[in-house]
Amino acid sequence: MAGMGAAHLIAPKPFDAIVPERLPGSARTWTYLSGVAELACAAAVALPRTRRAGALATAGLMAAVFPANVKMAYDWRDKPLPLRAAAYGRLPFQAPLIGWALYVASKAR
Repeated sequence: MAGMGAAHLIAPKPFDAIVPERLPGSARTWTYLSGVAELACAAAVALPRTRRAGALATAGLMAAVFPANVKMAYDWRDKPLPLRAAAYGRLPFQAPLIGWALYVASKAR
C-alpha cells in the first residue's frame, strides 16, 4: 500500500489514465487523493493501535478503486498481449487482497 501510494504521488500520469471519467473533478485530484489514502491505510495498518481500523479502511479502499482496474482492463483491450494480460490479470486479485485486509482486521487487537 505504501509503495503504490507513493507511486501515485511521484508518477501520477499512469494513474490519471485509469480514473473513471464519471467522477467529478480532475483525474489528477483523484490520483492524489487515492495515493494519500493508500499511504494513510499503510500507516494505520503498520501501527498496532490503529491496525484494525486501517485494515478495514484498506478493504474499503480496495473495493472503491476496483472500477479503475476495470477501466484499465477495458482501455487496454487492444494493447499487446502482455499488457492486456497484466490489465486483466489484476482484476481477480482484488478479492483476495480485500480478504487479506479483512483477515488482518479480524486478528488485530
